[in-house]
Amino acid sequence: MRLQVSLVAATLAFGVWLATPAWAQTFSFSTGNPDGRLGALSERSSPVETETADDFVLTQTTFISRASIAGLMPLNTPLTSINNVEVELYHVFPLDSNVGRTSGPPIFSTAQVPTRVNSPADVEIDAATRDGSLGTLGFTASLLNGNFLVTDTVVNRIFNHAGSDGPRTGEEVEIAITFTPPIILPAGHYFFRPVAQVDGGDFLYLSAPRPIVAPGTPFPVGVTDLQAWIRNSSLAPDWLRIGTDIIGGTPAPTFNMTFSLNGETVPEAGTPGQANCGGKTVSALATQFGGIDAASTELGFSSVAALQDAISVFCQP
Repeated sequence: MRLQVSLVAATLAFGVWLATPAWAQTFSFSTGNPDGRLGALSERSSPVETETADDFVLTQTTFISRASIAGLMPLNTPLTSINNVEVELYHVFPLDSNVGRTSGPPIFSTAQVPTRVNSPADVEIDAATRDGSLGTLGFTASLLNGNFLVTDTVVNRIFNHAGSDGPRTGEEVEIAITFTPPIILPAGHYFFRPVAQVDGGDFLYLSAPRPIVAPGTPFPVGVTDLQAWIRNSSLAPDWLRIGTDIIGGTPAPTFNMTFSLNGETVPEAGTPGQANCGGKTVSALATQFGGIDAASTELGFSSVAALQDAISVFCQP
């Protein structure tokens, strides 16, 4: 049900009305630039979908409005061949997962994978899914390098100890994504999973350095930067580590993927599941942006009602 919190209510909750934002809390995260080590398939094609995911951390409630990813397309492929982009977000296993189908602690293995520790969850966070074909995200692509080499790829052989599918040269592209509406998440550790559909070819999600280096954003102190995982429709709901499980070695490699996220944090937002979550979040936004109308505009919502609807979903336990 839509939150019925008026501008007056938000004013009374804080006892004062601010004509300008109380503070600026811009959120920005990046894993840095492609390093040429890996291209991993991440696309939806019938009958097999392949997903590649990498992690990020939020230290406060955040409205994520934009993202970018870097990928490899076949040589001489027009940018207009990218016909859709979809983004899903996942908690870290064992949240949103059927632990009972695994071997249990400490390994959490299944018949298909050696471990699920530090993997994405079985299923996505429904409220955070955005799909260009449904009008919930927009995207534009740009060419970064018309002749870009990756030394390893994971495309067809997505199973334990499969090894690399070999090097590949293609077009390095960046896809800038706008979420409509923005994604609202509480503080936590998440996995980011984009897929792109390219007419007449594959989209390989490009790796970034691990550990993260400049111009990337370091993880908060005490939080581990987890490695990239992959699965296809045959493997789901399980995931495999791209390094260690699929591409081995001594030592086994590990990979990050190239993506960035941008938005606004709301430090005084309510806590999902608590009775005052909605009112507290609206009041925090009104104070932070100088009014709930201004908040909806600055955050990229189509209306105050759309923002209120999003907060209602966010506040569900």
